[in-house]
Amino acid sequence: MSFFSHETAIVDDNVTVGEGTKIWHFSHILSGTKIGKNCSFGQNCVVGEDVTIGNGVKVQNNVSIYKGVEVEDDVFLGPSMVFTNVINPRAFIQRKEEFKPTLLKKGCSIGANATIVCGVTVGEYALIGSGAVVNRDVKPYALMVGVPAKQIGWVGISGNTLAFVDNKSQDEFANYELIDNQLKVERK
Repeated sequence: MSFFSHETAIVDDNVTVGEGTKIWHFSHILSGTKIGKNCSFGQNCVVGEDVTIGNGVKVQNNVSIYKGVEVEDDVFLGPSMVFTNVINPRAFIQRKEEFKPTLLKKGCSIGANATIVCGVTVGEYALIGSGAVVNRDVKPYALMVGVPAKQIGWVGISGNTLAFVDNKSQDEFANYELIDNQLKVERK
């Protein structure tokens, strides 16, 4: 086995797990799921059927990732953050055919106890603050906080808030230019 699975974890049949991935205490990976290399799943995580997770993803304790969620490379999911899968759930109505897809783009980070409402895309390297409720698409590199989440600034690839002089900023990974409320990024 090229990945680590704690003795209390359950990895169903028909699951692909990449080399170097670690699955910790009391986690459950359901059938049809594909997990990339060098990922980490903290304790008490559940990954639903047919979920795709990229390389280098860090999933902290108590996170459930439902069918319909796609997670690209290098995404961070903070402890106890939540995904939804239907807009109008009712216990007495089956709505599995109404699951809305949710996409987390490369390098984004979701803070502890945040909620990502189904049907949204979180852009590359965006940062969602702890406890925020995201109910609409998030621009790449956006810093989002609050309920509902609102953009309060921009973050670089480093995860640090960008300060602009003449609409330009930089960190150790890239140069950034703000043009018409969109961030143009030139990797170093």
